[in-house]
Amino acid sequence: MKTLFEKMRSGELYSFEDPEIMQSLLHAHRICAKLQTMTIADDDYRTTMQELIPDMDETAYICPPFHCDHGHGISIGEGTFVNYNCTMLDGGYIRIGRHCQIGPNCQFYTPIHPFDYMERRKPIESTKPITIGDDCWLGGGVIVLPGVTIGARSIIGAGSVVTKDIPEDCVAVGNPCRIIKEKGVFL
Repeated sequence: MKTLFEKMRSGELYSFEDPEIMQSLLHAHRICAKLQTMTIADDDYRTTMQELIPDMDETAYICPPFHCDHGHGISIGEGTFVNYNCTMLDGGYIRIGRHCQIGPNCQFYTPIHPFDYMERRKPIESTKPITIGDDCWLGGGVIVLPGVTIGARSIIGAGSVVTKDIPEDCVAVGNPCRIIKEKGVFL
């Protein structure tokens, strides 16, 4: 039988009031609070980030302030740069590839609340993972919704809200985000 934490990671309905989940949230929130007073040049920056996000490559950087739910649901590849004030709600997995550029104020949301209003009153939700391919560039203020995959080498324009998958080698913009250039051809 799965724990509620395992259900959260696998996209099943779970209670976010579960003690194991609450302990994980508090741990991440304490580290995020500590990061608010740090820069990427501080001596203890790397060890603090590794405590929060164990699957962050040693050549990747996240500029504080940074906010997340758990940290250990995030994977960040080599050479990736995440600019200031990023929020990653990682109840579901968030995987960011190698050599990505993530602009300031970007947000990644994996939680999904029930559609039925009576169910939303309960402390339950589910999640869908987010995947960002290698060499992507997300402009400032991009919001990525649950279950979205952005293919390798794609560019998402500043302020876009990505509601569905974007293939490799595309430029996409807007709210909702739509493809305007595909493999070198403007649409």
